[in-house]
This record gives sequence, structure tokens and C-alpha cells, in this order.
Amino acid sequence: MLDCVQFIRDIHAARKGKGARPIISFEFFPPKTEEGERALFDKALPGLLRLRPDFCSVTYGAGGTTREKTLDISDRIQRQFKLPTMSHLTCVGSDRKQIHAYTERARQLGIRNLLALRGDPPGGVGHFQKTEGGFEFSWQLVEFLRELNEFSIGTAGFPEGHIACKEGKQVDWKHLKTKIDHGADFVITQLFFDNQDFFEFRAFLDQLGVTVPICPGILPIVSGPQLKRFSALCGAKVPKQLDETLTKLGDNEAAVTAFGVDYATRQCEELINAGVPGLHFYTLNRSQAATTILTRLSLV
Repeated sequence: MLDCVQFIRDIHAARKGKGARPIISFEFFPPKTEEGERALFDKALPGLLRLRPDFCSVTYGAGGTTREKTLDISDRIQRQFKLPTMSHLTCVGSDRKQIHAYTERARQLGIRNLLALRGDPPGGVGHFQKTEGGFEFSWQLVEFLRELNEFSIGTAGFPEGHIACKEGKQVDWKHLKTKIDHGADFVITQLFFDNQDFFEFRAFLDQLGVTVPICPGILPIVSGPQLKRFSALCGAKVPKQLDETLTKLGDNEAAVTAFGVDYATRQCEELINAGVPGLHFYTLNRSQAATTILTRLSLV
């Protein structure tokens, strides 16, 4: 096993305590081109490693389109940079046998952390459809992984409720409690831009008796149109004042990025003061925004 391999649940347990530096983690997606892969490994990762993150994660494309690439990238990060890496895994497009094969390859590569998700349908649009012989709900995937007893298991939380849960956000939050009860070790949230949504979400889970770490997912804004596209896909609302500012800045990319970094910095500062156990950055395979934010927060 690689020296860098650690269970994320153990990383959280070791850091637990008042005044401790929050767990810092970064999310990457598997590049589609050789140029993109070089940029990730030659620029983004070396830059972000200087911030001394605790772990990173690698996404699993809609419909399972990057299944093998996800593991390959995760393996390379662990071997080349000695950074514990979590691979995403979804229920989409796979039966139990295929999912077990994925976990077996992950185990052989020394990947010990998995983020268990229901996942998005191919193309990221339309309704989720269960694969014959597969799982319909993410709690079933969590339970399956827990029975293997090989991995630390993360799962996703939605401070504004999952876009597909028509019964309302509190019902969705109860579904998250079910995932935790079936074996999830920690929660990483979907992106959000109003911290009050996160605080309400966390308080509700606390009343349900949830004690696992709940880490907010942070997306530094670098483009107005990109923000609207991401928000539409995941159902995250854009606060009125934020939307108005982005409209005023228009297509001035430098100004939008500077504003986005300022906004995310203030958001993170408030979350840290409220005692979150960690911050998970959606990097979009770039390093500058997260570097600036963590430097300003004196977390480098």
C-alpha cells in the first residue's frame, strides 16, 4: 500500500478539536484531452500541493462516462504527489457486478476512499433510471461499500435540497441521514452561495442526531455564464445581490474572477468561524482561485 493512503475518516478524526486547521480538499475532473491532463499534472496540482491539502477527489462523469479515467487519474495523483485521493462512484449505468469490479480495481490501486453518489444520467439531463441489477438509491451503494469493509465512504449533501427531491429539502435531508445510517463516514456538500442555507441544513441534521463531519463545497466564481449553468444543473440558487453584481461586471472576466475570489473568501471565513470541519473546493482543474482564498485566510 502507498505511504500516502489514509482513510479520510481518520484524517478527520485526527484533526478534530477546537482551534484545529480545517481539513482542506480539492476536487478535479478527469481531463478530456492530453493538453488538459498536462495542465492538471504540470500546473494545477503542483500549485495546489503547495497549500498542503489533506486530500483530493476525482469526479465520475455523468452516466459513468469517465469510469476508468477516474481511477487512472486518482492512481496517478496518489503515486506522483503522495496525496490521498478519493474516487467518485455512482449508481448510473452499472449493475452490482460492475460496481464490485470497480471497487476491486480501486483496492488493487491502493485507493481507499470513495464518494458514493446516485449520480446524473448520461449528458447530465433527464431522469435517473436504475440499471437492471444495480442500485436505485445512493444509500444502497453506501451499504454495499460498507459491507466490503475496504474503504472510507463519503456521500453528498444538498444544503438547498436535491433538485430531484420534489417533496422538499427537509425530506431530502432525511434521505441523507439514511445514507449516514448505512455507513457514510462524512458528507461533502453541493455548491451553494448563501451560508444561511448551509447553517439551516447543518442544524436540521444535528437535530436528527448526525455526528459525522459535514464539509461545505465551495465554488469560486470565475465566469457568470458558467455559474448560471452549474447552478441550473444542481439547483443552487444565486442570491439577488450576487446576480446583480455579476450582471454589472458582464463579460469582464478579470473583474468577475476577482469578485468571485472575494466572495468565496468571505464565505469561507464565515464558515470557518462557525466551526466547519473542512472546506472542499471545486477547482475546475485550476489553482489560482483556491490559492488566493487560502492565502488570504492564512490557511496555507
